[in-house]
Amino acid sequence: MTPVLRRAHVSFAAMWAGEAAFMVALAVVAFAQGGVAAVGVVTAVRMASAALLTPFLATVADRVRRERVLVTIGLVRAAALGTAAVVTALDAPGAALYGCAVVATVALALFRPAHSALLPALARSPVELTSANAVRGLLDSAATLGGPVVAAALLATTGPAVVFAVCAGLSLLAGLVVVALPYDAPPRSAGPARRSPARDVVEGFATIGADRRLALITGLGVVQTFTRGALTVFTVAVAIDLLRTGEPGVGVLSAAVGAGGVLGSLCAFRLVRRGGLGSWFGVGVATFGGPVALLALVPEQAPVIALLGLVGVGNALIDVAGFTMLARLTDERVLARMFAGFEAVLTLGVALGGLVAPPLVDGLGLRPALVVVGVLAPLAVLVALPALRRLDTQLRVRDADIATLQAVPMLAVLPAATIEQLGAGLAHRRVPAGQAVVEQGEVGDAFYVVETGRPEVVRDGRVVNVLGPGDGFGEVALLGDEPRTATVRAPADAAVEVAVLGRAHFLTAVTGYPVSASAGADAVGRVRARDAAPPA
Repeated sequence: MTPVLRRAHVSFAAMWAGEAAFMVALAVVAFAQGGVAAVGVVTAVRMASAALLTPFLATVADRVRRERVLVTIGLVRAAALGTAAVVTALDAPGAALYGCAVVATVALALFRPAHSALLPALARSPVELTSANAVRGLLDSAATLGGPVVAAALLATTGPAVVFAVCAGLSLLAGLVVVALPYDAPPRSAGPARRSPARDVVEGFATIGADRRLALITGLGVVQTFTRGALTVFTVAVAIDLLRTGEPGVGVLSAAVGAGGVLGSLCAFRLVRRGGLGSWFGVGVATFGGPVALLALVPEQAPVIALLGLVGVGNALIDVAGFTMLARLTDERVLARMFAGFEAVLTLGVALGGLVAPPLVDGLGLRPALVVVGVLAPLAVLVALPALRRLDTQLRVRDADIATLQAVPMLAVLPAATIEQLGAGLAHRRVPAGQAVVEQGEVGDAFYVVETGRPEVVRDGRVVNVLGPGDGFGEVALLGDEPRTATVRAPADAAVEVAVLGRAHFLTAVTGYPVSASAGADAVGRVRARDAAPPA
């Protein structure tokens, strides 16, 4: 793992551990002040505020360097949680504490979209991006497991105010560790001078709706989060009514999901690196729901814990495969807004599951309700399986296109996020034997990479060079803004195949980074030097 990725992961771990501990302490305070109803109201207000405001805030994360967004979030949360610690220590009215909680939650809701949009810019390849998401999933599960343990220990020895103060410190650490993160932000083509703020906000949702692949991932994600919301209710009912283990049993079952998530993240790290992200995503969604249905069949605590551990394993696969695919399939220009829209939709899925579960239990009974909710995810995956397999095929083609681009020296130095965007815009062309790919003197509108065959470079009627697979051509006309300096044609006895990268994409990528701009200038210099050399 590179140092920049390591710093990004430290930031995520600190932020998520603080949130996990904060939720425990906040629930304890709310319960003491108003019982279960207060806990429910505070949770609903926090989640609703986050779901409504995050898409608006995410527009900023697509306009500025994203590590600066993370720094700001860390500082805002540190201030909010520090204030929460003070008002709790002073025994101030609960409204002041809950106001701080809402501010902290809204800031946190923007953290994951901004962090998810940052990782592709830090990774050097699609495989490294997948690994980065796997590590983040492991940290997420570890924080979900460890944060409440730390909170419980502090609550037993000190009180909620100390927990809030520790959480404030973790948020501050999360922000400071990514200050001045050294990386090159992906270049972007110039957009419209004036844009409607409303359009900026809805563009994340529109991006999901306009792409069947993103809509597929989001739809299955909603099924999973609906199950997650229902499971928050089922966990309490299973522990108290089914297993008769009381309130401590609720904590044990919740910890089982977190422990399964840690194990699942370790497995996911190995599995998804082999490819097949769409299929593994489907496995994760099915594994999240299937064990919930099986809970109805097991009356003992040990098998229930094992089944909930499988739920955690499924959640880990979903996080790694889902977030990696979303990052790879989305235009970098709207990446943070897309992730914010995705998180908002999934948050509503959690809320809906939590609302539906109680009347479902009352109407059907606990065991039938477990079965009804649990089978939804496996059935949804079964229906979506052909589309998930097509998605795997598309990503394999994308990987091959990325490998083609990385064979070109001036493109090989580009970050993974930019190469990914170039791969998405790559076209392919077969040129019959004897026909020209480009003609000397014409306007340059694309850059080409040879995939198969050995095209000839002809200048003023004389063959001056022969290219092979992996060779690029056309950069002189594009970077120098001049007519083509030579004709490139297929040989008389064989066709050639070339990958085609449009002018705008090529120039934005190559001129957007100092290292690639220098490599491009060197390539042009070599071509000009070869052109100036006297004929042999």
